[in-house]
Amino acid sequence: MLKKNKLQYLVCSLMLVLFTASCSKDNDTDNGGSEQGKEQYVSVAPAASLTKAQLQVAASASGFGAFTSALQYDVDYFKLTYNTTFNGKTIQASGLVGIPKNMTAAPAILSAQHGTMFADADAPSNFPASSTGFELFASAGFVTVIPDFIGFGVSKDIIHPYYDMQSSGIAVVDMIKAVKYYLKSQSKSVSSKLFLIGYSEGGYVTMAAQREIETNSSHGLTVTAAAEGAGGYDITGMLAKIGTATTYPSPSFFSIFIQSYNSLYGFNRRLDEYFNDTYAAKINSLLDGSKNGTQINNELTTNLTGTNGLFNPTFFAALNNASAEPAFKAKVAANSFPNWAPKSQTRLYHGTADADVFYETTQNTYNRFIAAGATSVTLKPITGGTHATSVVPMISDALPWFILQAQ
Repeated sequence: MLKKNKLQYLVCSLMLVLFTASCSKDNDTDNGGSEQGKEQYVSVAPAASLTKAQLQVAASASGFGAFTSALQYDVDYFKLTYNTTFNGKTIQASGLVGIPKNMTAAPAILSAQHGTMFADADAPSNFPASSTGFELFASAGFVTVIPDFIGFGVSKDIIHPYYDMQSSGIAVVDMIKAVKYYLKSQSKSVSSKLFLIGYSEGGYVTMAAQREIETNSSHGLTVTAAAEGAGGYDITGMLAKIGTATTYPSPSFFSIFIQSYNSLYGFNRRLDEYFNDTYAAKINSLLDGSKNGTQINNELTTNLTGTNGLFNPTFFAALNNASAEPAFKAKVAANSFPNWAPKSQTRLYHGTADADVFYETTQNTYNRFIAAGATSVTLKPITGGTHATSVVPMISDALPWFILQAQ
């Protein structure tokens, strides 16, 4: 879950400097390399090449000037297509890969997961026409992997599995494996260190990927460190608090969340069982990939209850009724990271004034991890931070932490 935030301002800035950028001449390939990731890898296609100076200009113009000293390398960017598993079937998914140039030591891999998006045009693999901001990490010396997520890029015809733990995690892991195979096939060395970072929905997806890696040794991956921001991991707690509220600033989040669960888990209920009739009739067309979050919010309402509230009154009342909506709530609970706590070094970030993804969702998750015996998890509250303003403080802490551990 994520409002438009500072990371997305990078789009305009990058477009200003791209007039001097040229595309890499690498061709699609599927030769050689380690067997691990061979099943996942499909192809790469060049996206753009940017110099260190161009990336520093883009960072400064976008309000990320504090990070320019960390940007040390020119970068080649590629669109990568890979195989992953969704609903028991093999599908193709996609994302962006940034590879730093002329490093003297083998770089680590960093997988960066973006926040909630709605428009097909915003998919990371459309770079440089779109940008998440995480592209900058490649210039800091990391092979940077930015998945589109299922439902975007080459998989845009699938309804995005929003806040689904299993499919979210495996889609990230499979892209990492495909990238490792591609790099090996090109005789490009990488270190064994693996970093994960994400914000908002991306924070949730990052935790899902971390869980997938830590609970399934067959992937052959080990997380060095993970930084997860404002991820709404405790979905049960999030919905319970919504059930006591009268307004909510980003109704688009609930349109995509309920559409996703209704389809993915086979509930297949009429949307007017969840939403007020006025809005139920709009949801599917609003989520057709042609509109961004702001446009969708403008077509909905921030009022949750009342005659013209967002939700069907019966469904809204069920959010705080323990015996109501048992099937829906069972899926919510199953996707709230039950019976697991991180083993690898983990930092959880969240703004204490976040009105979009409540701070309590991270606090509750942290408390549960500690109660389960986790010794490597740190909570990093961002005092007074909102959903939009907490991104920079998080990266200001996480990037130096990653760079130090990558050495």
